[in-house]
Amino acid sequence: MRWLADIAYLLAGLIYLPIALYHALILGKNRRGWRQRFGGVPIFDPNVPRIWIHAVSLGEINATPRLVAALRERLPETDIVFSTTTDTGYARAVQLYGLDRVFRFPLDFSLVVSRVLRRVRPTMIVLVELEVWYNLVRMAARCGIPVAVVNGRLTQHSARRFRWLGPIGHSMFRDLTWVGAQDETIAARFRSVLVPADRIEVTSSLKWDTAAVTDRADGADELAAALGLDGSRPVWVCGSTGPGEEVMLLNAYRTNVRIYANRNRERPDDDRVAAAPRSDRPVACAPGSEVHGGPRQSEPQAPARGPEHRPDAYAPGSDCTAPVLILVPRKPERFDEVARLIANAGFTCVRRSLRPDGTRLATYSEDSVVLGDTMGELRKFYSLADVVFVGRSLVPLGGSDPMEVAALAKPIIVGQHFDNFESAVNSLRSAEAIRVLDTADDLPSVIGELLSDSTARARLGAAAREVVLRNQGATRRTADRLVRLMPVAGRTG
Repeated sequence: MRWLADIAYLLAGLIYLPIALYHALILGKNRRGWRQRFGGVPIFDPNVPRIWIHAVSLGEINATPRLVAALRERLPETDIVFSTTTDTGYARAVQLYGLDRVFRFPLDFSLVVSRVLRRVRPTMIVLVELEVWYNLVRMAARCGIPVAVVNGRLTQHSARRFRWLGPIGHSMFRDLTWVGAQDETIAARFRSVLVPADRIEVTSSLKWDTAAVTDRADGADELAAALGLDGSRPVWVCGSTGPGEEVMLLNAYRTNVRIYANRNRERPDDDRVAAAPRSDRPVACAPGSEVHGGPRQSEPQAPARGPEHRPDAYAPGSDCTAPVLILVPRKPERFDEVARLIANAGFTCVRRSLRPDGTRLATYSEDSVVLGDTMGELRKFYSLADVVFVGRSLVPLGGSDPMEVAALAKPIIVGQHFDNFESAVNSLRSAEAIRVLDTADDLPSVIGELLSDSTARARLGAAAREVVLRNQGATRRTADRLVRLMPVAGRTG
């Protein structure tokens, strides 16, 4: 059967080759690590018990630190090594665990897997979320190596696809030693692909534990100072956005800015003067005007456009109530693309990479949008937000992690596409701790409603944090089970 799998992989690889070449040559993705992907991973000491943890990408790697700490505490003599698939996942794993403990996940050809098993010599293999591969699981099982899935996640679509594979998919899942599922719905899907019911437990999600409950993320104040965010205007952060979403978000932002601008125009002149900011606070001025005695600091400029391409601007001295929009794309290779989208929409792009800590942006005009084009700062941006939209959910990309936002007690908005985080969103939804949009057309009204109602924001944020606290504990449950699964020769405590 493994040769049949090899042939299927080879055919799929030939079909995917043009896409892979485009990613490598044009987008600069997955250029490195190919020797390891073909089995040339480091050779580890065969006389030491070892756990091999595979986490495909950045999000999965970020779910592992507390579990790894718990395993090291319980199994102090056991070596732990890590594999990843993506460039961002690999970089984060090296940062967390060191270059000598991290390698690229091998291609699932039988000869490659056999070579990797001989070099790594794992006592147990732990797959984070769903990285179940036919040859790896079957060959490990034949070698007597237990294979466990932690933080188990299986969407309805994926379950149907695995059932469609028939005997190949069924035999692969039957060989799993244990699955720690995030909730009962996911556990039922694992049973539907023939994982034996007595090998499945509901443990909750590891990410509830890694979501740090705090009111302010480390470094958030420095980020705010560099970007000139002084609290004079509310902040709307859109994190982990994907292709197709930024245009929707920019259109919603334009609508909100016009709403606020029209409100100011409708107010009597006396009210405007009374509400004008103090002279020591930044004010939003029309594009190109001077503030604080000097011009705005230079940013990449959009081409000159007529008023019909630009949001309505406030009159100088008006009440600065329109939100500041911050877009943080999920993938770094899209930073320049999103900068162009911002400019093409008629906004001025303020790039975080051009405003490092220690600098300060004097002010924003209503045609400015911040682009979070640095790595490792998403949590800081979330910490600064009054309202958060969690991306890849307005388009069918599976959604992104809302748990980190919930732990910061921020009001959360998502679209309808959250398959990859179904369990977390449903937990928040059942507690009325999240707003799920029916369509992108609802964005302006929902954003406007939350920004104008501090009580609603506080209620949503507090409810979200309570959901986080209620669901924590997966790390302890998962670590305890993995220790019991570890072959006796690998246990030292």
